[in-house]
Amino acid sequence: MPQSHPLPRLSRLALERAKSSHDQIAATLGMELLQGQYPPGGNMPPEPQLIERFQVSRTVIREVMKTLAAKGFVVSKTRVGTRVRERVYWNYFDADVLAWRVRLGFDDGFMHCLVEVRRAIEPAAAALAAERRSSAHLARLNECIREMSRAGHSRQSFAEADLDFHLVIGDATGNPMMRSVAGVIETALVASFMHSSPIDDPSDHDTTVNAHAAVVEAIERADAQAAFDTMLKVINIGVERIDVRRRRQNLRR
Repeated sequence: MPQSHPLPRLSRLALERAKSSHDQIAATLGMELLQGQYPPGGNMPPEPQLIERFQVSRTVIREVMKTLAAKGFVVSKTRVGTRVRERVYWNYFDADVLAWRVRLGFDDGFMHCLVEVRRAIEPAAAALAAERRSSAHLARLNECIREMSRAGHSRQSFAEADLDFHLVIGDATGNPMMRSVAGVIETALVASFMHSSPIDDPSDHDTTVNAHAAVVEAIERADAQAAFDTMLKVINIGVERIDVRRRRQNLRR
């Protein structure tokens, strides 16, 4: 197997870095599209209105529309204008689109969709990792477990340690498409991990770390079925934590 290389730190939440006016306008309009302010089949506001609203040049607005078109949101037609496409064409796996969706918050529908994607991909990735991992992957996975188990985490630091674990598994599959999928949904995963953080409860923290450690043990044994099953358990623990938190919040209302 080729020598494994350290995983790059990607965007994490990818929201704090300095952005150009183009990026800011694309994000604003993208989030408005996601919220349904411009319904599919209708037209985006005309160029003069957008130029006036954002105080930028026609060139910037046209580049923004090209960006939104590349993400599947809109299509420009002569004498028709820029029309909003049906949602089936929107690229929800685009890193920017996910970042915009995260900014809008985690409603039940979005969480359900994210969990379905994770259940479909991550257990299969763990099973492949059990068959293909290298000694370097095992060393990095064990380092992830040590990092997750340490005391004193913030929500952000634990989320990033958790994410590193999942990205290493994606790398260990030896499948570049599987690794790319893990990277593409990074923004949503970090936000999900922060939302379902176990750090407030020492017992919950231990349960979560032990569940992740069981995945590593299965991968080390080259037991693909156990790796699949234990990864599914990891995901379900997080889902249950979110459900419990929401039930408690509803009782307080």
